Amino acid sequence: MHEFNAGVQLMTECLKDVPDLNVQFVLNGWPKDESVFDGASAVVFFMDGGRRHEVVGEKGRRLKVVDEWSSKGVGLGFMHFGVEVIADQAGEEFKRWIGGHYEHMHSCNPIWEPNFMVFPKHPISRGVKPFQAKDEWYFNMRFVGDMSGEKATEIDGFKFVPILTAVPSDEVRDGPYVYPKGPYPHIQASKGRAEAMMWTVERPDGGRGFGFTGGHFHDNWENDNYRRVVLNAILWIAKVNVPQGGVESAVSKDQLNANLDPKNRR
Repeated sequence: MHEFNAGVQLMTECLKDVPDLNVQFVLNGWPKDESVFDGASAVVFFMDGGRRHEVVGEKGRRLKVVDEWSSKGVGLGFMHFGVEVIADQAGEEFKRWIGGHYEHMHSCNPIWEPNFMVFPKHPISRGVKPFQAKDEWYFNMRFVGDMSGEKATEIDGFKFVPILTAVPSDEVRDGPYVYPKGPYPHIQASKGRAEAMMWTVERPDGGRGFGFTGGHFHDNWENDNYRRVVLNAILWIAKVNVPQGGVESAVSKDQLNANLDPKNRR
């Protein structure tokens, strides 16, 4: 769970042969040497979030750094815990950058297994076939304009397209969620509604962004379609051509198990 260091290295390996793409990864948070960002077409954050989110560090200086990237059209992606911020700290920035974020007690985070059956006509969907994956799929995100997010729309200059959507069962909506365990009445009130668990935006500044709420269980990267939709998204926000069949990659058990963080054992 939360194998962010192993995950970014695995994705880098999967993208190494993509033409016109140079991928670099950073481990354990914000880099000490920020020159790694120089000339970047896109930056993807797969890491811890919430009150200690890396982008809110240094008394807001990093928010200004990322905001400057955004104003220049740099693509931005945030994954799993990385999509969660404290609204008062960075909520408005996340809406500007990727169209929304996870908000504590507004969004929820159950462990469940949605069945992704239908995908929009979008470069990120190329080669992605229907799949299921048990994960801590967050939903009911705080989207720009307080929209529910299950449909493609244009709002406040943003072109918003949900990529992965599914309808949680009543049992999923009733909880328990991972924390707090719920249920939340406003989540229950939306029973029957599809939810966006991956979405994209084309921003007014010309840049692109995506949010992906999966990524809790590292073993899901073994799923070809789960992996492909994320790899496609990374190319898309960097404005690199996404192949018609999507990004082809293969992950062996050894690759999947490489670079895992040490675990405490009792």
